[in-house]
Amino acid sequence: MANVTFIPAKPKVGNSVSKDNASKLRVAAYCRVSTDSDEQETSYDAQVSHYTEYIQQNPQWTLAGIFADDGISGTNTKKRMEFNRMIDECMAGNIDMVITKSISRFARNTLDCLLYIRQLKDKNIPVYFEKESINTMDAKGEVLITIMASLAQQESQSLSQNVKLGLQYRYQQGKVTVNHNRFLGYTKGEDGKLVIDPEQAEVVKRIYREYLEGSSMDKIGDGLEADGILTGAGKTKWHTSTINKILRNEKYMGDALLQKTYTTDFLTKKRIKNNGTVPQYYVEDDHEAIIPKELFMQVQEELVRRRVVHKSPSGRKRTYSCNHCFAQIVVCGDCGELYRRVHWNNHGCKSIVWRCISRLETTQADVPCHNRTMGEPLLEEVTVKALNQILSSRKVFLKQLQENIARAVVTTDTLSPDGIQARMEELQKELVKAVGDRKNYDALTDEILRLQQMKKDSEVDDHRRTETMNRIKELQDFIAGQGTDISELDEALVKKLIEKITVFADHFTVEFKSGINVDIEG
Repeated sequence: MANVTFIPAKPKVGNSVSKDNASKLRVAAYCRVSTDSDEQETSYDAQVSHYTEYIQQNPQWTLAGIFADDGISGTNTKKRMEFNRMIDECMAGNIDMVITKSISRFARNTLDCLLYIRQLKDKNIPVYFEKESINTMDAKGEVLITIMASLAQQESQSLSQNVKLGLQYRYQQGKVTVNHNRFLGYTKGEDGKLVIDPEQAEVVKRIYREYLEGSSMDKIGDGLEADGILTGAGKTKWHTSTINKILRNEKYMGDALLQKTYTTDFLTKKRIKNNGTVPQYYVEDDHEAIIPKELFMQVQEELVRRRVVHKSPSGRKRTYSCNHCFAQIVVCGDCGELYRRVHWNNHGCKSIVWRCISRLETTQADVPCHNRTMGEPLLEEVTVKALNQILSSRKVFLKQLQENIARAVVTTDTLSPDGIQARMEELQKELVKAVGDRKNYDALTDEILRLQQMKKDSEVDDHRRTETMNRIKELQDFIAGQGTDISELDEALVKKLIEKITVFADHFTVEFKSGINVDIEG
């Protein structure tokens, strides 16, 4: 006869033991309040006290723990540490029953609510909702739970919408709320406003200064790491994305763009970049600036310059290549290609030259370019001559600059951005009234959209006009402040004043950002 080994049944997790052999049920309670206000803090303490007493008063129960999340939203369970710990204890067989005040305390997300109820039900662990008098082990329990959880979800959605409306109202009032904990350069004052942190502000200034001086974002980051400087988040590693965000953040010049991101789903709390899907609000001079606005705008121009694609007549696209002051501004007068900096080693004689890219690479040009290759000293000499020519004929060029100013300030018949905004506000009031009176408002909507585009165009024109005036002023300041000729090249001056240098067979044309051109033979 075969040997038979008896294998006893494993005790099932939960409260499935018979009543005759039943010991006391291990009952846990879950408590949650959704905010950290004083009133809710009292509610939180009251819940903990209530369920401790409630469980201890039942002779069939023994307290298995009070699990309480304070100040955590109920729309999802990702950040509810105590809730997740309670579920883990249930799965481990340490809890036989869970009680809680209501479904909305357990979860405001229908999916999460049913998911965890069924998960516990599989382990024969009931959840008792005191307010609704629902026991999940009852036959009718799941139907009631589904209905009640859906109502709780609707309540949460309504609350989320109210919060959004409240935030939009704050935005419209120009009230700025910024998380300063990871914001390099600022902390928060007693009044809730941003206050400059002097030590961190120097780091921000350093980043802006080095970028304008020609350093790449990688090089800036390496320097900060070498000096042991921490990021706004307290990290030692400086990523280029971090440097990039600092260079583009308008808050460093005292302004604030509100609603850069928005929440797409109140359940998942997923936030995405706002690309015009919802309104944005721009608040000027909200707080003390670390970076002057003029300097900030120079950085934005440099960011564009390094990103812009130069398309040559051959069809090739050229992007920012290096930090040298002549990079991207030396252009071939024959084929329109850029000149590139090249290190030559001719029979052991090392030198640096600038050569048309079309002579370095194969292009689609019908006739190969044969424009000259020139040593870097010649290019420097030409630039110095151009600057000195302006200084030697300062009266002539100052007169020309005045004419350029006159052309720049010529106004058109179009409204200013402020005038367009005022008109849009009037139409928006008319639109609201038309909607209320159930009138056709298509024409009003079309006009508002047209004015929005007009405002953008007007702002672009204003910016271009301002930039032109700034470039003219920079050259005027140079002429006024430089009493003698320049003896050697100043790279910072080249980046500041010169737009382009075109190379021809017998001469050079130096174009200044102020709109002045100078021809240099050579």
